[in-house]
Amino acid sequence: MKMRRTQVAVVGAGPLGLELAVALKQAGIDYTQIEQGPIGNTMLWWAPQTRWFSSPERISIAGVPLITIAQEKATREEYLAYLRAIVTQFDLQIETYTRVLNIQKTRGRFVLTLQRTINGTPLGEPEPLIAEKIVLTTGGTEHPNRLNVPGEDLPHVSHYLSEPHLYFGQRVLVVGGRNSAVEAALRCHRVGAQVTFSYRGSHVDAKDIKYWLYPEFSSLVKSAQIIGCFNTVVKNIAPRHATLAHGDGSTFDVPADFVLLMTGYEADMSLLKMAGVNLVGEQQSPQFDEATMQTNVPGVFVAGTAIAGTQRRYRIFLENCHVHVPRIVAALKGRRSKARARSYDRPES
Repeated sequence: MKMRRTQVAVVGAGPLGLELAVALKQAGIDYTQIEQGPIGNTMLWWAPQTRWFSSPERISIAGVPLITIAQEKATREEYLAYLRAIVTQFDLQIETYTRVLNIQKTRGRFVLTLQRTINGTPLGEPEPLIAEKIVLTTGGTEHPNRLNVPGEDLPHVSHYLSEPHLYFGQRVLVVGGRNSAVEAALRCHRVGAQVTFSYRGSHVDAKDIKYWLYPEFSSLVKSAQIIGCFNTVVKNIAPRHATLAHGDGSTFDVPADFVLLMTGYEADMSLLKMAGVNLVGEQQSPQFDEATMQTNVPGVFVAGTAIAGTQRRYRIFLENCHVHVPRIVAALKGRRSKARARSYDRPES
């Protein structure tokens, strides 16, 4: 069987992966782009009509303005439509629904084993792809942070808010203290759920929450329309209730027909490990040269939020990652980019 070859294998087709693909195409660099799901895959677990934290100008890519209908922050649907338009406008060829099963370096080149996969089920036989270079743009929120408590895998427990309508008339326990938890609590309340909110901290910090959500959330908790259980952690989940514990160890039960564990997400570093990249620190951040985005493995580059590993407090997000694209393109051409990153301390304008 004749093996396919490419100069650059780009793994990931989220916003930054697409922005890189446009730049590679414009620079005349041969590349193959691979994505394990559809484009913008991670956004599929956002609830319908969820809005970005960041303003459109910060999350636009490839020099194409992002125009929203109401001149507000983009919704999930608006941004996915925008990404589809980018792919169409620049005629990007992407091998979607294709997983990278393995990466091996041999004779100075990389052999990627690819498998077409739908909903976790392999289709056909694995195929090799030989690449001179690899760019991993795999994001930083692939898997949920698990609590590892009894009952976490019961069918009424989820780490994602999908469709709020599902919770109409139900007793819902929301666990967490950041944007995803606050938004889940509000949206479930708005559709008629009885919401209890559990957070290990003493309060939800306003500066960490989308500014258009916090006032309403705070008011509903204060008026007990959302029941706030602060300084608590989940100890056990049963079919109709969950057991929470205070800091002193005392426990109590709260009714829960559904439980939403909105406790954050972690990066999937498996491909970086396969490629031999050093992962350092508690967050398991890849080792790389900031000027070129090349890792400790020659020929392997990293871009986007994957550079931060698993972030506990987000400091790396889409808008301060755009600079990775010119740095990588310059490095592939044997030059050094003079592009400078914009400084943002949080994903909001």
